[in-house]
Amino acid sequence: DWLEGAGSGDVCITGHDSGPVFEEQPSSVVYPEGLSEGKVTLNCQARASPAATYSWRVNGTDVPVGDPRYTLVAGNLVISGPQFVRDGGSYQCLAINRCGTILSRAANLKFGYLHDFPGEGRSPQTAYEGAGAFLACQPPAHYPALSYRWFVSEFPSFMKPDGGRWFVSQVTGNLYLAKAEPNDTASYFCFTTINMDISTKSTFSKANQLTVQPDANARKSAPAIKVGFPAETYALTGHTTQLECFAYGNPVPKLRWRKVDGLLPSKAGASAEGPILTLPEMTFHEEGVYECEAYNSEGRDTQQGRITVQAQPEWLQVMSDSEVEISSELHWTCVAAGKPRPSIRWLRNGQPLSTQDRVEVNGGRLKVINLALEDSGMYQCVAENKHGTIYSNAELRVQVQVPDFRSNPVRRLVPAARGGQVMMECRPRAAPKPTLFWSRGTELLTNSSRVTVTPDGMLRIHNISRADEGKYTCFAENYLGKANSTGHLSVRDATKITLAPSNADINQGENVTLQCHASHDPTMDLTFTWALNEALLDLEDPGGPYHRVEGKETIGDLLIVSGQLSQAGTYSCTAQTVVDSASASAKLVVRGPPGPPGGLVVKNVAATSVELRWSRGYDNHSPIGKYVIMGHSPLSPGWKRMRTDPSNIEGNAESIRVVGLLPWMDYEFQVIASNILGSGEPSMSSHTIRTQQAAPTVAPSGLGGGGGDRNELIITWTPMAREYQNGDGFGYILAFRKQNSPTWVVERVSNVESSRYVYSNQSLSPYCLFEVKIKAYNRKGEGPFSQIAVVHSAEEEPTVAPSRINATALTAFEMQVSWDPIQHLSTNGILQGYEVRTCTTPLWRHQSPDASERPSWS
Repeated sequence: DWLEGAGSGDVCITGHDSGPVFEEQPSSVVYPEGLSEGKVTLNCQARASPAATYSWRVNGTDVPVGDPRYTLVAGNLVISGPQFVRDGGSYQCLAINRCGTILSRAANLKFGYLHDFPGEGRSPQTAYEGAGAFLACQPPAHYPALSYRWFVSEFPSFMKPDGGRWFVSQVTGNLYLAKAEPNDTASYFCFTTINMDISTKSTFSKANQLTVQPDANARKSAPAIKVGFPAETYALTGHTTQLECFAYGNPVPKLRWRKVDGLLPSKAGASAEGPILTLPEMTFHEEGVYECEAYNSEGRDTQQGRITVQAQPEWLQVMSDSEVEISSELHWTCVAAGKPRPSIRWLRNGQPLSTQDRVEVNGGRLKVINLALEDSGMYQCVAENKHGTIYSNAELRVQVQVPDFRSNPVRRLVPAARGGQVMMECRPRAAPKPTLFWSRGTELLTNSSRVTVTPDGMLRIHNISRADEGKYTCFAENYLGKANSTGHLSVRDATKITLAPSNADINQGENVTLQCHASHDPTMDLTFTWALNEALLDLEDPGGPYHRVEGKETIGDLLIVSGQLSQAGTYSCTAQTVVDSASASAKLVVRGPPGPPGGLVVKNVAATSVELRWSRGYDNHSPIGKYVIMGHSPLSPGWKRMRTDPSNIEGNAESIRVVGLLPWMDYEFQVIASNILGSGEPSMSSHTIRTQQAAPTVAPSGLGGGGGDRNELIITWTPMAREYQNGDGFGYILAFRKQNSPTWVVERVSNVESSRYVYSNQSLSPYCLFEVKIKAYNRKGEGPFSQIAVVHSAEEEPTVAPSRINATALTAFEMQVSWDPIQHLSTNGILQGYEVRTCTTPLWRHQSPDASERPSWS
């Protein structure tokens, strides 16, 4: 071990030397088998003082560095012409100096290979149109895992998914076809690849001949999953996990994934609808049962399996470098997380450590009693499970030292205030722990009513007087020797508050000054600090509310600008020197508007009123004078004051009835208290409530109508707004009759959004006068009718022509046409005007009775 390798007297020097700490460790390598001219380099570098030397182990035995095939370059191991039989295995590096030895993580040197496919031809395969099929890859022997592709007819015509018809399994390498088609007849080749650290190798199979027999009557078929995944898959945190799923079917099945016991992780992305579900960067949140569903128009098929997530070891707690006195005890603890739970073992200078003699190993706890010099060295805690191994390093130095005050002497000058207390420390470097005692001059100090000497060398003197001033010496002694250190105790005048702050009472927004004066020993500086409810105040922020009042050194007044409610409380002034301090306190009361009422609840909800109850908030030192109620509904953009009964709410009230609400409406409420200093913050909003339903209280507006087709009466109105509906089951009731008729026709319209009604009747006279009225109804009843409106039924064309038509020529280009107007009652509607038509009659008409010479009207 490292002690044997050290020369006589070659020991680790405290404060100068340091044990090795890895900066680079070896990593596993896959080397191509049969590549005899190459080299493999396994890296190993450590930081150490003095510089580390290195050795290597393979499969637990020393690597013969004298062999010409092995070369050490700094700490790196270079293997020339590596061979599987001689060089394959697990390698570890040891970094060594006179402070100890550490062992690196293991790095595996493995050899990759990919044999050729057998030379024999493959049996041809036959499939039927519309059916599924697969071609087996049957890969040759290989290491590490392969990736698979297929090409058709000739290289490199690699296969593509073709809308999900084709799939290459990366587990078996097989090529799957969901639904065969006649043009799939071809030769197919399985193409395999391995990736190693320094090279890549590929090879492909003999032809797989596939013949697809046409079938014009190919039947449709439901999906049948042919490529599935295990009932349980183990995943590793931080790594990518993939599940495969592929199905035969006609039409070609689509695929989708889901997590049975939760939401499918969003990291699945587009793979959630493909044959390979990919989950990168696995965490324990992704653990659970997953389902693949294949579906088409003919049916579905599913498969389920569990992903169990495990983890490599990870440190939760590690030990740290320690300097411990000889003959004392060492306690170190390592805690690691992982799944499965990691086991923990210990190494000292690269060698296993177990319970024996003074050493107790209990899992992650190491205890060494009665420490000796030979216990110094480099210790490692190793946590491992089947997924990995991790190392934690620490250096232990067992100290042996004569007492020495050079690095930590007793304080030369120790000031103390008269009437106060003082503590003087004695902390020499020594191992083993020394015996400590104090003297004043030639007087050995022992515990008394005013003097205490603790076992760890602390000297305490209470109720100090001028007589205590003088030199004090601490003596330290162990079996290696003794030493002492002296300090001088200087007694000063005590600090006292001469003018304490007084209690104050202000209104919010006012300024106030709290006074604080003190006396102190003139040889020392005096500083003032202020605290509010024991929290130190920032007096240096020019934009803040707290400011020092500039003046003499003995004055520490505090100015509070624009006092707020939050600044009320107990203010403490502290006058302080380096040896003592004095404090005094006062209370500041800030009066302001009331705080928000609490516990607002809504009771006794009716159609147009509710009862509110609340508890009184803090009055902020000014009695509450009154309350107001604020309300909010979907109809109002903000909060508005609500009507109450009684309208004025006294300051001692804790309940009120809110009135004037709309039936069947959602409301929230707040309560605001006020006093002579203003209105406070509103209470927390109540829960949203909905008032009870009631029958409508108003009639729809905008009643009118008219127009339409023959034999129709059209009635229109403005739909009722939400605030007037008063309940669900809302609709309209129409009543109409011919003018002067005693009988009303009543119709219901059940759609709340309706705004028109069309009444059709073959016996309906054109442009007939009707009286119309409307009212609303809901589940609770009917509202009042509107005022009567007059509406005409649809118009029809006039049935009577004008009479006594006369045309008179005025010029060669003008004529005058006149007639007697028709009576209004015979127009079947509102008379809009007259249409004048003319025609030209040929002068020879009387000579040519040909029918084709009829006049043309325009």
